[in-house]
Amino acid sequence: MNTKIQEKISNPNFIQNTFPLNVKELSENSPYRAMNFINGIWKCASNYLEILDPLNGDKFILVPNNLTEEEINEYRDAAIQCPKSGLHNPLKNPDRYNLYGEIFHRVSFLLGLPQVEDYFVHLIQRVAPKSDIQARGEVKVTQRFLMNFSGDQCRFLTRSFNVSGDVQGQQSSGYRFPYGHVAIIAPFNFPLEIPALQMMGALLAGNRLTIKGDQRVSVVLEMFLRLLHLAGLPPTDCDLIHCDGPQMESLLKKSNFRLLQFTGSSGIAERLCNVMNGKIKIEDAGFDWKILGPDVIEFDYVAYQSDQDAYAFSGQKCSAQSILFAHKNWVQAGILDKIKLLAEQRSLQNLTICPILTWNNQRIQTHLDKLLAIQGAKVLFGGKPINEQHKIPECYGSYLPTAVYIPLQQIKENFELVTTEVFGPFQVVTEYENEDHVIEILENIPHNLTAGVVSNDIRFVQKILANTINGVTYAGIKARTTGAPQNHWFGPCGDPRGTGIGSPEAIVQTWTTHREIIMDIGTTPKSLTQS
Repeated sequence: MNTKIQEKISNPNFIQNTFPLNVKELSENSPYRAMNFINGIWKCASNYLEILDPLNGDKFILVPNNLTEEEINEYRDAAIQCPKSGLHNPLKNPDRYNLYGEIFHRVSFLLGLPQVEDYFVHLIQRVAPKSDIQARGEVKVTQRFLMNFSGDQCRFLTRSFNVSGDVQGQQSSGYRFPYGHVAIIAPFNFPLEIPALQMMGALLAGNRLTIKGDQRVSVVLEMFLRLLHLAGLPPTDCDLIHCDGPQMESLLKKSNFRLLQFTGSSGIAERLCNVMNGKIKIEDAGFDWKILGPDVIEFDYVAYQSDQDAYAFSGQKCSAQSILFAHKNWVQAGILDKIKLLAEQRSLQNLTICPILTWNNQRIQTHLDKLLAIQGAKVLFGGKPINEQHKIPECYGSYLPTAVYIPLQQIKENFELVTTEVFGPFQVVTEYENEDHVIEILENIPHNLTAGVVSNDIRFVQKILANTINGVTYAGIKARTTGAPQNHWFGPCGDPRGTGIGSPEAIVQTWTTHREIIMDIGTTPKSLTQS
């Protein structure tokens, strides 16, 4: 670690000096005014949006909003300065691979400091309230990811390959090149992990980046960018824009971004695909499924994991368990009663029940009422707002962990309704005997992000895996649907626009493009024949 960073760390006021947002003092009386970052300069905006504290409704953050055309054009002008060959590539400025290896190392070290880790944990909990375990896990995953790609890993990741030519002096080489100037739109549910992993993958590959987080949580991204600057990130490599969706769409239309990486709802993903003329990588929402196979073993663990997958962070994960197919053997053994018992132990007090930032109570209740109109449908547990005393504003949801039973034979007839993803603590449960009927349903689910096949019956597991395509599928008796992606690929399957996160393969597929260079040198042939 260089001397400058060591001196700052040793200062008792290190956190206050590094991060202008004071988490402990964040309140309606002392709101934080977020800043945009453009071409190496932090800037205040002309207009601001008041963000409400999800836990009490106070106006505690002011975020740039309704930017002027002049402000938007600054980002456009900065973007067009970057050539299509990027800021670095295997043939240009290769020393920057070493620079980014060092940046990854420094940021990993800084994020691993207890005071920095705690800062981001508490900041995440303020803007996207989740339990300490969930928030701390997000920080630790990010820190481990940064550690994974430090040192020489940046240049190893973009290594080329050679193939011999047809004649003396000819050789074909395949290179991984950046796209040039790219953009990221990050979601609210993982304010640090998702934008950090994607932005660092984009930057190490040689791209110049404009990144936008969800306005409700984007101050976390702002603080992370300030940490990156401390670690030596070149200030003009990455721009940060706080704005709403329509304004970001306007910027995308004005600027010749070479690629957009979007994480969020499938509806917005399709819209942005048209805006970008297909130049997009998507990790969109998913109606994620779990199947409990015929073998009933490890009963308590399977129930625990099902509760975690459906209701941790109140179901606000793109990998949350949306539907549970329970074999009749599990139902007879009482698995649904066990999951109910675990779900009812969750509490707003320790944030194992959280405010729901995108679905309010009325919207959830309306969807539930539609499901209950299906013949044979019933609420297994939940089905109403939380009964703990709270001050969660009405614009956010405050709903109990809920499971609604839908008979298997009714799912096909009501497919679109049943497979509507609720971004909250809500799952559909059904019972089956023949797995072929389940496979038929899974074939029609349009989004294939995560899935779990819970069984140690190898015949059953292989049959399900062979006939499904979810990009992240956990299999075995400990199978889940949710998991931290610093040690494996995480992304959808079955869509050529699908992107990944977390692994070397994800970075290469998302943030680099293939270039082939055929060197043809040496002596020319003595005789030339026309053809």
